[in-house]
Amino acid sequence: MHGAYKVPGGKLVVVDLEVSGGRLAGVVVSGDFFAEPDELLDVFVRALDGLPETSTVAQLTTALDERVAAELPGAQLIGATTRDVAIAVRRALGRSTSWADHEFTFLDPGVLPPAMHTALDQVLTEELAAGRRGPTFRFWEWDTPAVVIGSFQSLSNEVDLEAAERYGVRVVRRISGGGAMFMEAGNCITFSLVVPESLVDGLSYEESYAFLNQWVLGALADVEVQASLTGLNDIASPAGKIAGSAQKRLVGGAVLHHVTMAYDIDADKMNQVLRIGREKLSDKGTASSGKRVDPVRSQTRLPREDVITAFEAHFRGRYRTVDGELTADELARADRLRVEKFESPGWTARLP
Repeated sequence: MHGAYKVPGGKLVVVDLEVSGGRLAGVVVSGDFFAEPDELLDVFVRALDGLPETSTVAQLTTALDERVAAELPGAQLIGATTRDVAIAVRRALGRSTSWADHEFTFLDPGVLPPAMHTALDQVLTEELAAGRRGPTFRFWEWDTPAVVIGSFQSLSNEVDLEAAERYGVRVVRRISGGGAMFMEAGNCITFSLVVPESLVDGLSYEESYAFLNQWVLGALADVEVQASLTGLNDIASPAGKIAGSAQKRLVGGAVLHHVTMAYDIDADKMNQVLRIGREKLSDKGTASSGKRVDPVRSQTRLPREDVITAFEAHFRGRYRTVDGELTADELARADRLRVEKFESPGWTARLP
């Protein structure tokens, strides 16, 4: 069995092994990392050989760390960690997967109300968890202004409801955590990615954000924006914050990951509708309201549609992707959820 793991910002770790009687055997660890002294790899082999094939990343990491501490205290693995070795072991066993192990379905459902998009997020994540659908990728298109708040945010703390009503802005609560998204048609770029949990097996939440956002940095580079990951879940350029991301994990092994980028936001209106508008603006490179928050438009000099096209092309060039459609059942379920949950005051104001 063969498994490989490319450490984000680090080196490649490769593990080859066999399984005999439910236990690891014949383990070989290799890669383009640095190890001092050379004998460190032999210690890794002795730590891993004989462990149960059901060992978790945490259990494998503990076994590696304890063996190194006992046999080679002070040894160094540079460009990777023992947990990265553990992840490569899990990939060799087929319990962790890589991007190359999956085929992604690109969905283009067209223009929908924001509440329908949040409903689709839930439906598609549940479908993957149930094994009825594979990984999916889609952009949001909408024509109704909205504030989409995180699952754990207080409605009254986040949104000035009088201002929202004055501007015709609907408030929708999504199933993922994170902060509020001020969304008018054409003013931001939002996409949802639904993947199996095996793709982020062994990664912490912070690491999974970096792992699932790595391709976005490449897509931004394609449109001449040099960006980096910052904080837990943000993407920024030297000019300021560009995007934020959020996740939701469902029992059954599915992860919803979505990203919203500011393309060209009316900062004055956002400042009135969001109660913490000034704080939101402070990390987007805008010092005051009355200006537009436009990191993507100003840095790319491209129409929003061209940026989305470039992002889609980058994703397709990087990962196996096919076109697909929502099923009638998925659309019907999402529409029911839209009405019964995502447009209901009970859900929207569940944290008043």
